[in-house]
Amino acid sequence: MAQEKNQNTIFPTTIQTLIKELNEKAQNKPDLKFSIYQKDGIKLVLFCIPYLIDVQKSDQILLHNILDMEAEWTNKSLLNNIPLKHEKPLSSAEEIIDGLVNGKAFVYIEHEKSVINYDLANAEKRPLEKAETESIVLGPQLAFTESITTNMNALTYRLKTPDLTMEKHSVGERVSKEVRIAYLNSVANETDVDTMRQRINDLEVDMIEDAHMLKQYINDSSTTVFPLFAATELIDRTVYSIKQGKIAVLVEDSPIALIAPSTFFSFYESTEDMYLHWNSGTFLRMLRLIAAFITFLLTPMYVVATTYHYEIIPTQLLISIGQSRAAVPFPPILEVLLLELVIELLREAGARLPTKVGQTIGIVGGVVVGTAAVQAGITSNILVILITLSALASFTTPSYIMGTAIRLIRFPVIIISGFYGIIGVMFGLSFLIIHLVKLSSLGRSYLAPLYPLQLADFNKVFFRLPEQRQGRRFKSYQLKDKRIFDKKKALERKDIDE
Repeated sequence: MAQEKNQNTIFPTTIQTLIKELNEKAQNKPDLKFSIYQKDGIKLVLFCIPYLIDVQKSDQILLHNILDMEAEWTNKSLLNNIPLKHEKPLSSAEEIIDGLVNGKAFVYIEHEKSVINYDLANAEKRPLEKAETESIVLGPQLAFTESITTNMNALTYRLKTPDLTMEKHSVGERVSKEVRIAYLNSVANETDVDTMRQRINDLEVDMIEDAHMLKQYINDSSTTVFPLFAATELIDRTVYSIKQGKIAVLVEDSPIALIAPSTFFSFYESTEDMYLHWNSGTFLRMLRLIAAFITFLLTPMYVVATTYHYEIIPTQLLISIGQSRAAVPFPPILEVLLLELVIELLREAGARLPTKVGQTIGIVGGVVVGTAAVQAGITSNILVILITLSALASFTTPSYIMGTAIRLIRFPVIIISGFYGIIGVMFGLSFLIIHLVKLSSLGRSYLAPLYPLQLADFNKVFFRLPEQRQGRRFKSYQLKDKRIFDKKKALERKDIDE
């Protein structure tokens, strides 16, 4: 190993030889700048890529201290007299090139055995701002930024405890990015931490662009349409999840935190539920779960009822549906698929267009297209109402990715219900349940606490109890410390003089 290191070194050398060597190896770096200075017969070169470093700090601190230094220029005197963060001296051209693209400035004194490097990276950052993709009414609304340092600072500020662990990892063989695993050491399940650590360390890819890309590489299943790790830009939700014993993953240059393990029901929770009174939070959570079933089953059941099973429709409503469909030339399955496709096109157009234009397209487009379709006899007005109700129900899902998954699986169910009626719907529902039972998130059951059945966790998924009665964390995750507080003491009522 030592022999290989010696073969890679280019020092000691002259400044001109160094410049020639680096220019040959950095062929794609035309902005590489060299500045040569001389004092008492000793030559020194300062080189960097200017747009990657803090030029003001380089000129006013680094260069100013070098030129004003009374001592003779040596590596030792530079390290002792320049008040800037520096790393170990480098002696390999490959290491120097890597440092240049990471925003480091280098100083080489002619005929020295190594190059001194200073970390002057000038990364573009934005301040903490309000979350845009996750809308809540109550509670903190600050979102993560692209700076992993800022994100770690925000988490540490909210979780001021030495128990908070932030393991540092690196992912990417060609372009390396910093990844942090955050959890409470005395609470999180050690097996879950080891699993997450192993998946990240075993990852062999050129680079990862974002936390969403990392999630796809380390998922338990690559074929399912359902998200297995929750992704959030809310600092508050990440803090809450860590307190509950889960693991958060932060990625450099990504304003998203991954949370694992996650269950199917995690995607229908909102931190807003915690800030509401327990009965209001329960109502909203149940409403979202019911809305998911409406989104999934409403239009397939319309196809079933109007194609095979007229007997399940009340007589008066059946007459209205018959009159509404009298002028429609298409069978119910084509009618539903056509209108569902139009709604999806409007939804996608509204999301991709600028905000003000997108809102206009969503409202005006939906009204105009729906009215025109009914008047033209392409669809029935009752189906327009059902499609609208189904779309509204899908919007209640706090997670955009989960909402998209539910809308996607609805299309094959509509098709199979058009061919096999209620049997097709039940087959699709059964297949979905079997698929969800087989899924896992970081090795934990995706349908917990339904499967395996854990009644003690129902009050954390389907409903909420008063805070004084929720003294334990999620039992299904087998955490080190399941207790949050002593429920008996919390329920005690004492007089003011006790």
